[in-house]
Amino acid sequence: MAVRPAAGRTQLMSAQPDHAPVTPYAPPGAPAELLAQLRADRRAAQWVPVFEREWAAALEESRRTFSLAGLYEVVQVWQARVVSAPAVDEFLASGRDETGVVDLEEIRSRRR
Repeated sequence: MAVRPAAGRTQLMSAQPDHAPVTPYAPPGAPAELLAQLRADRRAAQWVPVFEREWAAALEESRRTFSLAGLYEVVQVWQARVVSAPAVDEFLASGRDETGVVDLEEIRSRRR
């Protein structure tokens, strides 16, 4: 079926969806690279299951909302964790007192 827009150009209408289906696995690129980094880290036993759970939840949310924002957020948060891990290790090894420290995740959740 052809539709004639105001500008005079002919456009074809299609019954096909304009989005690609989301696959149930992490696509190549940043998420896959990040998962490889997490698996290679000494914290893999703790980090990998949590990342996979958060990624799966964000993937399901993106399917429902057609938004990639949650997927980007999961990747960004985990990239920040990987980058900051050496500094955290150094802090913990220094024996500094953590009394009175506020959890950043708690602060973030209050903003939402």
